[in-house]
Amino acid sequence: MRVSRIAKAIVSGIAAGSAATVTAVQDGVVTTGEGVTIALAVLGAWGITWAVPNKPQPPAGV
Repeated sequence: MRVSRIAKAIVSGIAAGSAATVTAVQDGVVTTGEGVTIALAVLGAWGITWAVPNKPQPPAGV
């Protein structure tokens, strides 16, 4: 099964953003610094996931 780079990036961004958001809302308030951390987590996950290529598929019949 081949997953597109865009799909991988979206899922990783959602995972990183949700993890950062859960941590930020523990005290009931999201500060500006926590908002920036959430945004950077999402953007970082998108960039890293987009940059890493998919594992090459073996030739058929091998």
